[in-house]
Amino acid sequence: MGVPSGEPNGVPSGSVAIGRVLAAMDAERAQWSRTDGLGVFSDVYRDVTALVAVRVTDGTFTHPDFVEDLDVRFAGLFLDVPRDLAARRSVNKAWAPLVERRAHAGLWPLQLALAGMNAHINHDLPLAVVATCEARGVPPTARGVHADFERVNDVLAEVVRPLRQSFLDARVVAAGGELSPVADLVSNFSIDKARDAAWANALVLWHVRDLGFVAAAARDALARTVGLVSRQLLTVFPDPLDRP
Repeated sequence: MGVPSGEPNGVPSGSVAIGRVLAAMDAERAQWSRTDGLGVFSDVYRDVTALVAVRVTDGTFTHPDFVEDLDVRFAGLFLDVPRDLAARRSVNKAWAPLVERRAHAGLWPLQLALAGMNAHINHDLPLAVVATCEARGVPPTARGVHADFERVNDVLAEVVRPLRQSFLDARVVAAGGELSPVADLVSNFSIDKARDAAWANALVLWHVRDLGFVAAAARDALARTVGLVSRQLLTVFPDPLDRP
C-alpha cells in the first residue's frame, strides 16, 4: 500500500504534527526486518496515519484539531513499545503477545497486523481519547467528538478492508475454496467492532480517571484482556496448503 500523495520523501501533505509522527515511525521501522511483527503492523498503521494526516485538513472532520491531537497521542502509545524495548523496560501487557511472537516464522503477516490493530485500537485508543479530552478540557460526550471518532472508521476502511479481503481471496483460491483456521480468525476480527469497544472503554476510563486504584485496576484489566485476544490472534495453525 502506498502513502497518500504528498511530498517526495513519503511524508504526505496535510498535518505537520502528524508528519512528525510519521517520521518517528519511519525511524523505528528502519531498524526492523521486513518480516518483524512490529514492522508488519507499522507498515499498515503508517498508511492509516498518513491518510489521517490528509483528512484532518480536507474537511472530513468537524473538529480537525481534536482529531489531529488524538492521532498524535494515539501514535505515541504505539511508539512507546519500541522505546520500552530499547530501554529494556517491560512492554504493556496489551502489546506483550505481539512482541513475544514478532519473529515467529509460523505466523501469517496478516495475523501480526491484526494483533497490532487489536492492541492499538482496543487498548491504546481508549487511553488516547481520555488523554486528549483531559488535555483539551472537554468530555468524550462533548458535541461532535463521537461523530469524528466514527468518521475515523471510514479512514481505516480505506486501508484495512482491502488488505483483509485480498488475504481472504488469495487463501480461498489457493486452498481450493477451503478456509483455513487463520482465515476464520481474519474473517471474525472486526475493526468497526473493535472501535465500538474502544469507545465504550474510553467512556469507562473517563468516568473513573480520578479514582486512583480503581482507575489503575481498570487500565490493567483492559490491557490483560486485550493481550488475551492478541494471543488468540497469534495462534499458529497448520496450513492446509502444506498437506500432501
